[in-house]
Amino acid sequence: MLTHVVLMKFTDPRDAPKARELLEGMGGRVEQIRDLVVGLDVIGSPVSYDLCLITRHESAEELRGYQDHPAHLEVAAWLHPRLAARAVVDHDS
Repeated sequence: MLTHVVLMKFTDPRDAPKARELLEGMGGRVEQIRDLVVGLDVIGSPVSYDLCLITRHESAEELRGYQDHPAHLEVAAWLHPRLAARAVVDHDS
């Protein structure tokens, strides 16, 4: 199993709830997602990111399939211009 973790910091943190809604909407639409969790930061410290996305996939090939899926590309098109920073970790789980 492969776990994909993405931290997002938005130029305007008020975009985070809409991002959560859009990301959670992929859960039933993208067959390569085995599990999906989206969390919003509740502390707001100076080093906090605004949103954390965690998806799980059977393999690296499934992760690529998810990343190329039209639903993911649609959400990414909305997200990217709003992001100030993003960090990604993909690990075996």
